[in-house]
Amino acid sequence: MTEPLRTDLDPEAVAVVADIRSAGVPEWSALSVESARRVEDEAFSGDDPPAVGFVRDVAIPGPEQEIPLRVYRNEGLGDADSAPVLVYYHGGGWVLGTLDSIDGVCRRLARRGDCVVVSVDYRLAPEHPFPSAVDDAFTALRWVADNAEDFGGDPNRLAVGGTSAGGNLAAVTAIRARNAAESRQTARLGGLGDDAPEIARQVLCYPITDHAFDTDSYAENADGPLLTEDDMRWFWDHYLRSEVDGANPYASPLRARDLAGLPPATVVTCGHDPLRDEGVAYAERLAESGVAVRHDHHPDQPHGFLSMSESISAADRVFDELGEELQHL
Repeated sequence: MTEPLRTDLDPEAVAVVADIRSAGVPEWSALSVESARRVEDEAFSGDDPPAVGFVRDVAIPGPEQEIPLRVYRNEGLGDADSAPVLVYYHGGGWVLGTLDSIDGVCRRLARRGDCVVVSVDYRLAPEHPFPSAVDDAFTALRWVADNAEDFGGDPNRLAVGGTSAGGNLAAVTAIRARNAAESRQTARLGGLGDDAPEIARQVLCYPITDHAFDTDSYAENADGPLLTEDDMRWFWDHYLRSEVDGANPYASPLRARDLAGLPPATVVTCGHDPLRDEGVAYAERLAESGVAVRHDHHPDQPHGFLSMSESISAADRVFDELGEELQHL
C-alpha cells in the first residue's frame, strides 16, 4: 500500500469513542460472557433503525439446532423483481452478537444496495466452539441459495459479507464453497457432499483472518480503541477448542494454502484496529492469487466504525460504495 496505514484518529471517531468511554462501557475481556453479551446488546442495538420495505424473521434447519435468520428487502422492489442477495454474518468475536445488534448495518446495506440481506444468527462460543459457527454459516448460505426466489432474491447474484468475526465467517464460507465445488467436480459426485452455491462477491469488513498476535497493528493498537489485544485473545480463547484449531484455514483463512478461484472481494480495513495488518495481508494474498480485490483502507478509523455511521461520515460513505457494488452483482 502506498497510503499510510495509520493516521490521527478521525475527530468524529474521537467523539464517538469518548462517548462510549464516558458511558462506562468496559473492555470485553474484563467481563464474563453473559455480561459482555448484555453490554453488547444494549450498546449496539439501535433504537431508530432505517426503514426498509420488508423484514421477516425465519428459522431454518441447522446441523444441531435451528438457525434464526432475518430477511430484509429494500422498499421499492416490486414483487416480481429479482434482487441481489447478501448473506451477512455479524461480528462479536464468535462470542457476542445478535440479529438485533447488526440490524442497523443490514438495513443500510439493503437500502443502499437495493437488495435482499439475510442476516444469520449463527451459534456462539463458548457453548458452541469452532467449527459450529462455520457450519451454520455455510448451512445458511445453501438455504438462501435454494430459497432466494421465495423472497424476491436472485440466487445467481449471491454475495457473502460480514464484520470482524462475521468477515472471518464470510471469507471462510467463500473458501468452503470453492472447495466443495472443486471436490464435486473432481470426484464427479453430483449432489453428494456439500452443495456449492456460486458466490458473486465477498464483502469483508475489518475481518479476523489469522490466529496470531505478532503484527505491527497489534503492537500499535493493543489498547484499542474499541477493540484491544486482550479482547481478541479472550475471543479466540472462547472460540477455539484448542490451539491446534487456530491453524485450521476454516478458523484462520489467511493460512489457507491456496486462495485462487475465490469470488471477487471487497476488504475494508482500519488504521486504529489490531486486526488491520491481517486484513491487509488477506487482501494482498487474494490479489496475488488472481482474485479481483477492492481494498478500502481507512487509516483514521477504529475497529467497528461501520456500526457508527450516524456519527461517522466516513462510515456512511462506505455504505454508499458497498451498495453500489451490491447493485451490480
